[in-house]
Amino acid sequence: MRKFNIRKVLDGLTAGSSSASQQQQPQQHPSGNREPEIQETLQSEHFQLCKTVRHGFPYQPSALAFDPVQKILAVGTQTGALRLFGRPGVECYCQHDSGAAVIQLQFLINEGALVSALADDTLHLWNLRQKRPAILHSLKFCRERVTFCHLPFQSKWLYVGTERGNIHIVNVESFSLSGYVIMWNKAIELSSKSHPGPIVHISDNPMDEGKLLVGYESGTVVLWDLKSKKADYRYTYDEAIHSVAWHHEGKQFICSHSDGTLTIWNVRSPAKPVQTITPHGKQLKDGKKPEPCKPILKVEFKTTRSGEPFIILSGGLSYDTVGRRPCLTVMHGKSTAVLEMDYSIVDFLTLCETPYPNDFQEPYAVVVLLEKDLVLIDLAQNGYPIFENPYPLSIHESPVTCCEYFADCPVDLIPALYSVGARQKRQGYSKKEWPINGGNWGLGAQSYPEIIITGHADGSVKFWDASAITLQVLYKLKTAKVFEKSRNKEDRPNTDIVDEDPYAIQIISWCPESRMLCIAGVSAHVIIYRFSKQEVVTEVIPMLEVRLLYEINDVESPEGEQAPPLPTPVGGANPQPIPPQSHPSTSSSSSDGLRDNVPCLKVKNSPLKQSPGYQTELVIQLVWVGGEPPQQITSLAVNSSYGLVVFGNCNGIAMVDYLQKAVLLNLGTIELYGSNDPYRREPRSPRKSRQPSGAGLCDISEGTVIPEDRCKSPTSDVKDNSFSRSRSSSVTSIDKESREAISALHFCETFTRKADSSPSPCLWVGTTLGTVLVIALNLPPGGEQRLLQPVIVSPSGTILRLKGAILRMAFLDTTGCLVPPAYESWREHNVPEEKDEKEKLKKRRPVSVSPSSSQEISENQYAVICSEKQAKVISLPTQNCAYKQNITETSFVLRGDIVALSNSICLACFCANGHIMTFSLPSLRPLLDVYYLPLTNMRIARTFCFTNNGQALYLVSPTEIQRLTYSQETCENLQEMLGELFTPVETPEAPNRGFFKGLFGGGAQSLDREELFGESASGKASRSLAQHIPGPGGIEGVKGAASGVVGELARARLALDERGQKLGDLEERTAAMLSSADSFSKHAHEMMLKYKDKKWYQF
Repeated sequence: MRKFNIRKVLDGLTAGSSSASQQQQPQQHPSGNREPEIQETLQSEHFQLCKTVRHGFPYQPSALAFDPVQKILAVGTQTGALRLFGRPGVECYCQHDSGAAVIQLQFLINEGALVSALADDTLHLWNLRQKRPAILHSLKFCRERVTFCHLPFQSKWLYVGTERGNIHIVNVESFSLSGYVIMWNKAIELSSKSHPGPIVHISDNPMDEGKLLVGYESGTVVLWDLKSKKADYRYTYDEAIHSVAWHHEGKQFICSHSDGTLTIWNVRSPAKPVQTITPHGKQLKDGKKPEPCKPILKVEFKTTRSGEPFIILSGGLSYDTVGRRPCLTVMHGKSTAVLEMDYSIVDFLTLCETPYPNDFQEPYAVVVLLEKDLVLIDLAQNGYPIFENPYPLSIHESPVTCCEYFADCPVDLIPALYSVGARQKRQGYSKKEWPINGGNWGLGAQSYPEIIITGHADGSVKFWDASAITLQVLYKLKTAKVFEKSRNKEDRPNTDIVDEDPYAIQIISWCPESRMLCIAGVSAHVIIYRFSKQEVVTEVIPMLEVRLLYEINDVESPEGEQAPPLPTPVGGANPQPIPPQSHPSTSSSSSDGLRDNVPCLKVKNSPLKQSPGYQTELVIQLVWVGGEPPQQITSLAVNSSYGLVVFGNCNGIAMVDYLQKAVLLNLGTIELYGSNDPYRREPRSPRKSRQPSGAGLCDISEGTVIPEDRCKSPTSDVKDNSFSRSRSSSVTSIDKESREAISALHFCETFTRKADSSPSPCLWVGTTLGTVLVIALNLPPGGEQRLLQPVIVSPSGTILRLKGAILRMAFLDTTGCLVPPAYESWREHNVPEEKDEKEKLKKRRPVSVSPSSSQEISENQYAVICSEKQAKVISLPTQNCAYKQNITETSFVLRGDIVALSNSICLACFCANGHIMTFSLPSLRPLLDVYYLPLTNMRIARTFCFTNNGQALYLVSPTEIQRLTYSQETCENLQEMLGELFTPVETPEAPNRGFFKGLFGGGAQSLDREELFGESASGKASRSLAQHIPGPGGIEGVKGAASGVVGELARARLALDERGQKLGDLEERTAAMLSSADSFSKHAHEMMLKYKDKKWYQF
């Protein structure tokens, strides 16, 4: 019988409540070693977690709406998200709690409100008069499915069509149902023997609000008289209807059908359409009907004073256009323009000068919502050019595979990147200003520069200006330019590790001060870039090939069953060894046909023109060894002061001097230990097969990357939602994976050995087994000597141990301040500087050295090391553990960063169990522990990063970046920084009816909807039909609505001569809304007290 350890079980249970257990971790003070007390200023009250802004294209969009007076665009998505766009820099993200798809959006034009209809048959009224929009009311339909909504301009009655073919009417002020219902059987009567299908369209006649045009899917259209409660006309066509649009005079309407036809009908001639058009159909001879085409999904009919009307449609292409891209067709008079789109069209809207449906529409632009883009077409210019999109919607132009975030960068960086990026702009855009320009910017309280760098599947790297919660692309670098492109599949070498995206970026290492950039790609390649404002032509691209392997002795054994007890690693004195069975390094295959000494990608051998910006300094590639492909790179670091780059994988580590273009170090991981290896390692046979197809990006958190950890490919977001297992279990069990990968690298100037009396340059190496090793660097003097004398690299023998893979390392001085790695300030390299030799010599020395090194020798440093499981602060040079904190028992840390906040520093961690935690330094006191989000997929794991000043981000969907803050100060200032969506704007004057039209009854007919739909006229609706749910808008929202939306609607109603309910009723209802919100929660009550003396527009 197994012994049961009850204490362990209890430990496991308590560890589940993460924060409680962690805060009880004792901080270890080794006996006899009293550390000097460092005054720590950060306290728990400095921390608070909240989302700030979401950037990028709305993922899986499903609905579109535009307020022509406020000039605000709304996009709904299949996951219930709502994105609102005003002028560039004014954006807002909201979320429906249910997560149901948004099927339709309707603005209450110029009212600062929006109605959303969801696939779960709920309607929601959003108040946009506050910086963070909130839902005021919701209505859940219980017995019928909502298919279409229509809210006439300046009306408070919303028509809701259902799958059963009925129309219900909702009062948008109270979000209650009217008793007035248009039943499908009454509407069609005997015109059809069968059910006409769901409602696909509702609109009122522009010239007569009392006439409602209802489109049923089957092809029947009914003109319903609201007053007499009967159908005036019924129009039948034998093809299904997708959309309907009115001519502004109300005498004609147009329908789009499933066979690619458009039918134009005269209102008073229901027998047959006055005209049938097949825009993309081939006209056959003998007067036969044209061939059927694909369905026309939407049509709009817009008139102009000075010319022909515009008919704009999506879809309708002929079936024989196989492989043709989706199109928007613009028919204007006799001309037809077919505008090809990059992605399928979700919806489009024509932007017009007037909000009134009974006036000439004067269309000026079409906004087209595509599956992965938003396009705005200028209708006023010849050729219909598109507007240059000012929103940051191109994050996903190629799928994002990694990202890094830098707050508080050098101030000259953004202008420098912007100036080189400005040359990359495309030409041929519309000359006009972007027409979606509503709202107002917030007050930017943050003044420091922020840069986000995204790495992509196609090998591109984008730099973004992320200052003051906005986002703007600065510069794009294409790293694939240095490689030969294979023309077709057959042409491709068999050396690819991955079938798709061989140039995908895995890791980015960037030094903002020196502007040195280094990337590691999926094909085991590393490229080092320098920044230059000059254009250069590189005759020969400098390149190095590195043979990095974990070699074992059983290569010759015939079956490979028996392996010798100890591996014989390579490296050391012979940094580029060649196995006995292979040819010299020029060959590409060994005598027994195994691929050997070839890199995965072929570097171009022709001259390369390099534009201003980032220019290739050196390409390093790992090569195949004895039929085994190079393993993907798991960590990377560059140092501009030392002129070194270092990278590692599960085979070992390589260091390169990029100034002398020489390999300095090439060691198997085991050799780093020398004779101190604490593990008994079983050797393993090299793999005989290449990696499985599409084994693209690994888990690119800076954590462990081993073959088991591969997700499908950087672009596949389909099945990577299974990330439940604790990674550490597979990492630390040696029987599963005997290879130890390099997981963290950090250059610094510190104490290498216990006996050191002063700091010196060195490299700290962290592995997936939780070991930290130190490599000493002996650098030649600066200037000429740096290029002539070799850098001497030697493992120091220093070994430290932590639980779990090492993620991050940093160093503090005696006062607890961060010691940044040494760097060389940026200067223009492509300008000759012979006379400045002395200057060069000075610049070659490290600019940033730790303060402690310049003071007395006796002063010490602290190394901060964060692993997947714990954090330690090691006192140097004694190497005693000063402080220790077990971060998590049951989960593991995905990302750890040492960051500056409020003139101090802390360790910030994101765990796989969804917790975000911060710890003080050096004492590792827990300061924040908040459950933020579960790790539902690998994309979050590989893109989450913290940076200075309490900022963090991750890729929340394949197209969107979510930014958040863990700083209490930023949370407080956020309200000021956010933009205003609603701005008070006068509604344009209604079109003049003219003297004769008024006299003889022409022009628009108004309707007293209150008299028809109010409770006194139509009675109460059935309670079981729909359920009213008060919104969580809180006091702020209700107050805003009471004086804003509802008040504006009341004024609009009076202006339209509608005999609404008495003003007293309105006041009573407003009071009732306030009192219900008052009792809604204690929190809301406190907010009311806080804001009671302010008007709603001051919030």
